[in-house]
Amino acid sequence: MAVALVTGASRGLGEALATALVDRGWSVVIDARGEPALEGVVRRIDPRKGSARVTAVAGDVTDAEHRERLVEAAWSLGGLDLLVNNASALGPSPLPRLEDHPLDALREVYEVDVVAPVALVQLALPLLRHSSRPRIVNVTSDASVEAYEGWGGYGSAKAALDHVSAVLAHEEPEVRVWAVDPGDMRTAMHQAAFPGEDISDRPLPETVVPALLDLIDSDRPSGRYRAADLVPAAASAPARGA
Repeated sequence: MAVALVTGASRGLGEALATALVDRGWSVVIDARGEPALEGVVRRIDPRKGSARVTAVAGDVTDAEHRERLVEAAWSLGGLDLLVNNASALGPSPLPRLEDHPLDALREVYEVDVVAPVALVQLALPLLRHSSRPRIVNVTSDASVEAYEGWGGYGSAKAALDHVSAVLAHEEPEVRVWAVDPGDMRTAMHQAAFPGEDISDRPLPETVVPALLDLIDSDRPSGRYRAADLVPAAASAPARGA
């Protein structure tokens, strides 16, 4: 049975993808900082999991001991075939200009969006190398390649994650390493990026999942992909941040 580790899975895209993987028979390790919210995901998934197993590990991806527990949980399920670095930090809301960006908040964004994914990859690679189809999905953003006022912190962190993904793909040619821009979605993070605005026209995270599954099922080369370009079902609103 295939095993996946999905971070930031208590809501939004992380929950939607973890649920879809379980529906396909994957066993999944899920993580988020809020234990009650994570337990809620387990309760929602439980009736549909069949023979699959779901392990929830609450904690912060910036914590080294928590990351170790995540990989240990995957090992206990039989190994690891897919790592999804989905957990992200946006930074202050409303989004500040770079001249006003608090440096402590900027460090936190980089710790969550860049350092933690690299650290998890370091721990996960020994397991992934034993998989017959090892995959890594790093969730990025159009803000990593487009310059939007106020997005300097988050966007530059995601740009770093893009580059990390590209270098890792060269260093680990047997592992598929994909940076995926899911496009705009109706999520709490997106709402925080646009406080007070109506974002009800943005698609739900569930609409992006078919594109991710299509990629995970494929043997597409490592690289950066937009979900909207993978399958028609992943249509999204015009891009402006993640």
